[in-house]
Amino acid sequence: MDFLWLKRMMPRGLYGRAAAILILPVITIQLVVSVVFLQRHFEGVTRQMTDALLTELIAVESLADQAPDAATAAARAGALGATLNLVVVLPVAAETGDQRAFYDFSGRVVIDTLRRGLGQVTAVDLSNSRVVRVVLTTRQGPMQISLDRRRVSASNPHQLIVLMLATSLVMTLVAFLFLRNQLRPIRRMADAAEAFGKGRVVRYRPSGAIEVRAAGAAFLDMRARIERQIEQRTLMLSGISHDLRTPLTRLRLGLSMLPEDEDVAALERDVEEMARLVDAFLAFARDDAADTDPEVLDPAAFVRGVVEDAQRAGRPVTLHEVLGEGTATFRPDSLRRALDNLIGNAVRYGARAEVSVFLGPRALRIVVEDDGPGIPAERREEAMRPFTRLDPARNQNKGQGVGLGLSIAADIARSHGGAIRLGESERLGGLQVEVVLAR
Repeated sequence: MDFLWLKRMMPRGLYGRAAAILILPVITIQLVVSVVFLQRHFEGVTRQMTDALLTELIAVESLADQAPDAATAAARAGALGATLNLVVVLPVAAETGDQRAFYDFSGRVVIDTLRRGLGQVTAVDLSNSRVVRVVLTTRQGPMQISLDRRRVSASNPHQLIVLMLATSLVMTLVAFLFLRNQLRPIRRMADAAEAFGKGRVVRYRPSGAIEVRAAGAAFLDMRARIERQIEQRTLMLSGISHDLRTPLTRLRLGLSMLPEDEDVAALERDVEEMARLVDAFLAFARDDAADTDPEVLDPAAFVRGVVEDAQRAGRPVTLHEVLGEGTATFRPDSLRRALDNLIGNAVRYGARAEVSVFLGPRALRIVVEDDGPGIPAERREEAMRPFTRLDPARNQNKGQGVGLGLSIAADIARSHGGAIRLGESERLGGLQVEVVLAR
């Protein structure tokens, strides 16, 4: 059986689901108590009280039927009614039909019992919640008997519902307060995890229930391990890259002192390639999260500045489209580095590149497109890995990279809580790289 519609209706947050788990049993208990107790108990009490009254009504009706005339019937029935606390009027205008309020559930039982016990009833009026008015047909004409409503049904039958609702509201409020205190540590841990995923380390101390404290302690241990791994990677690559610069400098100096020939030119190209590799290692090892604090900026103006800087550097790139207005929160230095890598890849493997900015209500999308050969769909995930060069898929005539451009951009996007998506450009036919950042 398909329960997807039920899943769509359920709240998505932990607080909402916990509240539903708390409220649904309370409502179910109220419904069960209302149906079982109110319907059966109060209706049973009402039926018993109305049955006891039937004897008095039958007696008044019989006395009126046995009287020789209407005046005698009225006098005798009135005297007996006064003794029984009934108001008898004879004769009255004929009436038909029953009246009661739509919420008067016990009134339905009163009407059914009276009609079943008195065969000559033509109308039962319960429109006045304090008075029961019954119209009967006698030999002397229609007779009306009025009595106090409390004689046929339990007084204030809805007091239990009111008391039950009031108590449920109070207990639900108390439960919500306890629930909020229990969920607050989970929310604080989620905020700390989200901030760490965006490259920020916020202060967090485990609290709450034992299980929540255990999860919080595990998160702190995991965060510490990841920080140590990032630090070790940065130190290792930085150290290696720094150590390599000295022999590279000696090699450049030695090659510059040799006479010019083809072998020396080839060696110089190898040295330049090694220098590019060292620079790429340093860029990949750089801790982007610690560059600058996030700033609230206009993304359209920011991207326009990046494109203009690339144009001044001689890159064939243009700003194609800007949709949406407003600001977004990001680290300008890190995002500039990511866009420079993406634009550099685009113009390296294509003749031109175009950049578009789309600012939505919840996300910022920056799209970089080129007219190169693109990347096959089955190899796009591989292209996101560090030090990966898809030689068969990309044009190598404009210089080789080291396979870190997309990886660096992806790391920067993840440090902002976003992601990078690879696709095919519908307009230019080459690769489309979409950077998605939360606003």
